[in-house]
Amino acid sequence: MNPIDTLANARRFEPRRDPRLQALRWPGGAGLALSFVLNIEEGAELSIADGDAVNEAVHEVTMRLDGVPDHCLGTHFEYGARAGYGRIVQRFIDAGWPLTLNVCGRALERTPWVADDARRHGFELCGHGWRWESPATMDEATERASIARTVATIARLGGRAPAGWHCKGSRSVHTRRLLREAGHFVYDSDDYGDDLPHTLDLGDGGPPHVVLPYGFDTNDMRFFDRGGFVRAADFSGYVGDAIEALRPEARHAPRLLTIGLHCRIIGRPGRIAGLDAVLRQVAGLGDEVRVMTREGIARHWLAQASAA
Repeated sequence: MNPIDTLANARRFEPRRDPRLQALRWPGGAGLALSFVLNIEEGAELSIADGDAVNEAVHEVTMRLDGVPDHCLGTHFEYGARAGYGRIVQRFIDAGWPLTLNVCGRALERTPWVADDARRHGFELCGHGWRWESPATMDEATERASIARTVATIARLGGRAPAGWHCKGSRSVHTRRLLREAGHFVYDSDDYGDDLPHTLDLGDGGPPHVVLPYGFDTNDMRFFDRGGFVRAADFSGYVGDAIEALRPEARHAPRLLTIGLHCRIIGRPGRIAGLDAVLRQVAGLGDEVRVMTREGIARHWLAQASAA
């Protein structure tokens, strides 16, 4: 029998509930940490016009155009950089709230003002791959090079290397080891299985590695799902319901909610009101919630876990 099929190697599904951390509070005494993540992918999508072998197939429509440049695809992504980005970011600047920017290296090269804003307003730049593609099928050398190239771009334009990493889709079997080799990563977000962070012993004698679960449901990408979000109120209603469900739980134990945003999606005029409604709701909760960058969440969790 293949060892991967044995019970000893089976995935575990029991809750990760370290009793030493059940009393953890986020900074300011909040029980619920909110992580707003704006994905910067415009310019990193697969595009024959950029020398890639294929075109990305999903934007405002689902369509694969093979063998020739797809100018419909290209201009949809351009909208995110040209119009959507500023519309979204200004709201966080006005609120004085931190924001994590998941940046693809090739996208940041083409939108360097994103790095300028991060330095000016204290936003976090998290690595999101060189191009907007999953590394799951990459060989180790190719993935290592993608990580290194992305890190170098973020450090050059943003002023320092990223503390976090988040793959599109699935990570590879090599990803976490490669992040550790880089020497500066504190966390990754390649997990969708909990409402709390957790730490991993990577088995190399180094410090614990923090895993921050991400979410595809409290995420504007559902505007692209058939049967998902249609109107702005669909987004704000669903995210608002998630916040309300976690509030009573967070009075007794810490909770984390991630809200995923994309410049080319929620940045459209017909959708931005959904984000406005969520921000108003969060503002009304006062000290119950704490809006934090993912790096801030990871470092706080790590410090508390180390002290427990």
